[in-house]
Amino acid sequence: MKDILEEISRRSRLKATEGTVASYIPELAKADPEAFGLAVTECDGSQYLSGNWDYTFTLQSISKIVTLALALEERGPERVFSSVGSSPTADPFNSIMRLEMDAPHRPNNPLINSGAIVVVSLLPEEGRERKVDAIMDLCRKLMANDSIDIDDRVYRSEKNTSDRNRSLAYFLRSVGSLNGDVEDILDVYFRQCSIKTCAKDLSIMGATFACDGLNPISGKQIISPATARTVRAIMTTCGMYDGSGEFAVKVGIPAKSGVGGGILGTVPGRMGIGVVSPPLDEKGNSVAGLAAMKEISEKLRCRVL
Repeated sequence: MKDILEEISRRSRLKATEGTVASYIPELAKADPEAFGLAVTECDGSQYLSGNWDYTFTLQSISKIVTLALALEERGPERVFSSVGSSPTADPFNSIMRLEMDAPHRPNNPLINSGAIVVVSLLPEEGRERKVDAIMDLCRKLMANDSIDIDDRVYRSEKNTSDRNRSLAYFLRSVGSLNGDVEDILDVYFRQCSIKTCAKDLSIMGATFACDGLNPISGKQIISPATARTVRAIMTTCGMYDGSGEFAVKVGIPAKSGVGGGILGTVPGRMGIGVVSPPLDEKGNSVAGLAAMKEISEKLRCRVL
């Protein structure tokens, strides 16, 4: 396994030159375009690491599966999916067009920005601090890492440059699809996106979802099997932005990407995968990460779709 991952890393990282580091959030533009890390955690707890597996970046949209899992555990699927849909979209992750055109004005799914903002509003904890604490607690348990924290510089950079997300949130409130203090909800959203991680942490989280909520490193049941299966299903159809369909065809692994350059993959009953390479394609997915996921699917024969 180690040799296979080293070979995949060597070839995949060359693809990074075809992408561009995210710059619409100024702090993300400081990412190292040459960093490439790959990690696999199997359901028996075995781990395999390659490249810059400890390179630190922020979860960004990968955090959406954490808040989705938390909302499902605390509110239940009926409540969650009455407020946000479960359908893929061909529009960009931060689009307002479809949200405005379709009635009722409900986000297509929990993994686009508008849907993730609604999911944050559903968390039952009172106040922004308690919501953030609940998200951080679950994230640390999913990754079996109590040192997981928020990158304050990225958080402030996001908060100061998020006109589009504010537009989405205020529109949702104006049509009755979002309840609560908009700025409090957005503050929680910005902070969850700014959670620091690495490829190894991602692979452990991926393995926890792969093992129906049982973390193979801590040995603890973190979320219910039903929640793990629901999150995997949403990742399959919606996890790679408007590139989800193409990814399903080419790779066939439930996955979630983020504009920090990370991709989390989860192979049910077998393994979790974490990969990071900051340069992105036009849809917001890591170019080298996509190449690595495709090779992992083929060489490890872990395609599930």
